[in-house]
Amino acid sequence: MTSVITGDIIGSRQQTSKHWVEDLKKILSPFGETPSQWEVYRGDEFQIEIKNPEEALWSAILIKAHLRALKLDARMSIGFGDKTHEAEKISESNGGAFIHSGELFETLKKQKVTLAIRTGDAVFDEKLNLMLQLALTFMDNWLAQQAEFVAAAIENPTLSQEELGQKLGINQAAVSRRQKRAQFDLVLQLDRYFRTQIKQLTTP
Repeated sequence: MTSVITGDIIGSRQQTSKHWVEDLKKILSPFGETPSQWEVYRGDEFQIEIKNPEEALWSAILIKAHLRALKLDARMSIGFGDKTHEAEKISESNGGAFIHSGELFETLKKQKVTLAIRTGDAVFDEKLNLMLQLALTFMDNWLAQQAEFVAAAIENPTLSQEELGQKLGINQAAVSRRQKRAQFDLVLQLDRYFRTQIKQLTTP
């Protein structure tokens, strides 16, 4: 079982700067090789394979945080399932994970939702998507500084508030404020819950 994130940049045509495409590629480059593991295509769409399904939600939240820090955002669908065809380009690979991700992605705009998942297990999907929608009420409104903190905290899970502050050039009290305003503790709990649930789903 694998997982696939399909996304696009919201309002990309309104962006005056062309830097964001390069910024997006920078954000995606730690996820592996392009175009086999991630790819940016049609200008503002992207696809990434996250081989460990337990990491999928965390990866999507990290991408969102990096984009919000740049005053951008993305719509993303995460599909889970198998991979039946491995192409040189991820956009040409196929399997359950790709189908779930692609089909769900097509519905996001209509649903007015920026992040959703599909495993094919209707009960699981309904429960987790409801939780995600609740979390998006604040994640969709992260200010650049809060989002910058979230990205740094996700990428440096072992650092203390003080050490994160040094990274971000702010004091520990400011780190604590950003953590609170970004509701990061709730995000951590959501991710922990997601991991336990997806593990049960993927363990035969």
